[in-house]
Amino acid sequence: MTTRILIVRTSSLGDLVHMLPAMSDIARHVPDARIDWVAEESFAEIPAWHPAIHEVIPVAHRRWRKHWWSARSRAERAQLRQALRGREYDVVLDMQALLKSIWIVRQTRGTRHGLDRRSAREPLASLFYDVRHKVEFWQPAIIRQRTLAASALGYQFEGPPDFGLQAFSRDILHPGYAVIMPSASRDDKLWPSQDWHAVFKHLQSYGMTLKILAGNPTEQARAKQLMQGWDHTQVLPRMSLTDTARELAGARIMVGLDSGLTHLSAGLGRPTIGIYKASTPVRTPLQGSGYTASLGERGQAPSAHTVISAIDQALQTLSQPTMPPEPSA
Repeated sequence: MTTRILIVRTSSLGDLVHMLPAMSDIARHVPDARIDWVAEESFAEIPAWHPAIHEVIPVAHRRWRKHWWSARSRAERAQLRQALRGREYDVVLDMQALLKSIWIVRQTRGTRHGLDRRSAREPLASLFYDVRHKVEFWQPAIIRQRTLAASALGYQFEGPPDFGLQAFSRDILHPGYAVIMPSASRDDKLWPSQDWHAVFKHLQSYGMTLKILAGNPTEQARAKQLMQGWDHTQVLPRMSLTDTARELAGARIMVGLDSGLTHLSAGLGRPTIGIYKASTPVRTPLQGSGYTASLGERGQAPSAHTVISAIDQALQTLSQPTMPPEPSA
């Protein structure tokens, strides 16, 4: 008998990446599971990568809130409401616990699970669940999500996180390029140009070319300014998340600020160095099957020397690769 499960976690990029190991756990421990996932339209590619996900149901909160009462927005919300109310789920699992996710949960049919008031970032959200689960707040996000899923579905998880992204790594030879992510959603996360230049010089001493990720026009301009005068570099154009994941999966190493793409690189199993300056890695450390280093702390950025030392250690581990976990069914 099929167990129909709806996952509600709409954003953001890094948060959805942190969700993927919980999906692998569900597939492993609930073999008859049929999992649907509600996600923001701009991130809908991420759950679709996981082999255990049956259907991704897109929402457009970010677009709707700009034109909430437009005819198009009202029509799309009505279509979503009709789609959700037309399905019966055994478990509706809100893994976001925010009032904006409650708006979605209230339109579903099924037993609604979520965090209790002491575990949720927005405690009011807990009032709308049929079943509430306690999950310790100050622990890595991946563990929190795996714990919540296990509590809701009645199993105990074990082992390292499996992101279910093995399809990206097949038949890749890892040519000699490094991916750099020097941009972030907030300016207080940015790292000084002179420190980046020290890292660039060190990576090129290994014979690597550099590929710089940049999305919006501001990031593109910053990346081009940062790379001015440097040979063997390329500022990548804005790409889909799937194409970006392919670039990351093919990299020899990735160095980036605390951003969703840096966490994606780690989830893909690539050696990844994360630079934290405006946030703490306690709750969102880099995790993956390859070497990872989460450097710095809120208000205290790592030095270029610290990052370079981590790069050396990461590249040394490439001569002793570890096997990734088998993909989930």
